[in-house]
Amino acid sequence: MRLPFTKMQGLGNDFVVLDGVRQTLALDRAQLRRLGDRHFGIGCDQILLVEPPTRPDADFRYRIFNADGSEVEQCGNGARCFARFVREQGLSDQAEIRVETARGLIVPRIEADGQVTVDMGLPDFTPAALPFIADTDLPLHPIEAAGERFEIGVVSMGNPHAVLLVDSLTSAPVERLGPALQAHPRFPRQVNVGFMQIHHRGRIGLRVYERGAGETLACGTGACAAVVSGIRRGLLDWQVTVETRGGELSVRWAGPGQPVAMTGPAVTVFHGVIELD
Repeated sequence: MRLPFTKMQGLGNDFVVLDGVRQTLALDRAQLRRLGDRHFGIGCDQILLVEPPTRPDADFRYRIFNADGSEVEQCGNGARCFARFVREQGLSDQAEIRVETARGLIVPRIEADGQVTVDMGLPDFTPAALPFIADTDLPLHPIEAAGERFEIGVVSMGNPHAVLLVDSLTSAPVERLGPALQAHPRFPRQVNVGFMQIHHRGRIGLRVYERGAGETLACGTGACAAVVSGIRRGLLDWQVTVETRGGELSVRWAGPGQPVAMTGPAVTVFHGVIELD
């Protein structure tokens, strides 16, 4: 099978984007892993599949697969690339689109300067939303992993996140604690792990160890999760610049009952065709 694709990136978080609107695609896990393989395939953090919606209030359906072939619920950097893809491919001429995901609707909007803003919906701090095994909903939860005891904030941005405050991102134990927390038994469906350094109330640094991908250059939902966790703890203002290894995002959250807005770039890298067994 000859499969056309588009390679895109948002702050270095890279994607293979597939058009499932003008063709029907049903890829198995082995084929998805081949697409994501950086040595034998195209290479990416996630594969994004654009499909017709299944609900009347959406313009498109958005499915996300990690490089290991597992399907996940949400991806903020991918959402920005999704919006640019449907415009560039002539699938929509709207600046703002309503997109169906596995965890509800999101609303990306292409700004006049080419940046993309995404209404990411409401954050959910209840442990059952991730899920996370805990008796109560608290801003911080004690946890033990890799022989250490520390505190984390937990939040669902449509996908599960744990946020750990660190003094320095340079020395943060991402490779050691990331896998230990990601697969911790208190997260039955695993979790994305964010390491947050606060520079001041309006700026943080962030590294994220993602399910099915390992550490990525940027994570949009991880940026949203870190900011809302910091705001909930009284450490951050309502609008925050998030420094990732791939660049900067702007995240805004006015507080409980309000959606999270994220703004950042989305770039098309190249188009191609792959021969896929």
